[in-house]
Amino acid sequence: MSTVPTTLPGGTWRLGDHDVTRFGYGAMQLAGPGVMGPPADHDGAIAVLREAVEQGITHIDTSIAYGPRVTNELIREALHPYPESLFIATKVGAERDWQGNWPTARKPEDLRAQVHETLETLWVETLDVVNMRMGDANGPQPGSIAEAMDTLAGLQQEGLIRHLGVSNVTAEQVAEAREVAAIVCVQNMYNLAHRHDDELIDRLAADGIAYVPFFPLGGFSPLQSEALSAVAGRLDATPMAVALAWLLQRSPNILLIPGTSKVAHLHENIAGARLALSAEDVAELDTIGR
Repeated sequence: MSTVPTTLPGGTWRLGDHDVTRFGYGAMQLAGPGVMGPPADHDGAIAVLREAVEQGITHIDTSIAYGPRVTNELIREALHPYPESLFIATKVGAERDWQGNWPTARKPEDLRAQVHETLETLWVETLDVVNMRMGDANGPQPGSIAEAMDTLAGLQQEGLIRHLGVSNVTAEQVAEAREVAAIVCVQNMYNLAHRHDDELIDRLAADGIAYVPFFPLGGFSPLQSEALSAVAGRLDATPMAVALAWLLQRSPNILLIPGTSKVAHLHENIAGARLALSAEDVAELDTIGR
């Protein structure tokens, strides 16, 4: 597939057989409070999805568990029939209960049901990429990913999934997953304050595999945020702008999926990620997570 011209910060990355913008969009915040139920502003949610595509974004992240089903249905309403350039990534491995919890659902029958439900809610015949979500709300947890990946690889062979990825995983689970099937991305929590995946990011970059961080500004203590605030103040920028720009400069295989339910905030995130950080800025920021 040909490269899609873009003026978005970071340019593009080859994700499987698709060129995607490194600045993408995460749809989780479009659901209601606690990622449950419909959005308070339905028309606003539709508008931000359409504006994301209008701005040139070609990578949208979602999950059948968001809502549940809500973000998928909004994406379908706003964007179907989808532009050829659009790449929609999704996740399986967790469900939602009515208390707002995220119980695991990783048995083969669970994964097959989630894939088929995602196909139905997005109105597609093949999913661009399905990430196998492991761990829990506290982060990655030890355990084998082989059976789950084998199930998804079978669905891939059936033509229901184009590419595979993993989410909320340890480095050992990444290696185990790659023994079962090729993966195109890893989606983990990573930001200035949480640098535990530094070595993994570099190894993945060398192998042409994307790394998709979530919570780009999460987990700062007042002491840790002092350096971030200093750099942001010096550049007359927001902390989020600095955090997003730092991620884009950290490694070329990092793909951003910041979420928002407001068009104005989407524009702010795009503008902020264009910020150019000097070597001095990066050195100061690097003191936060090390």
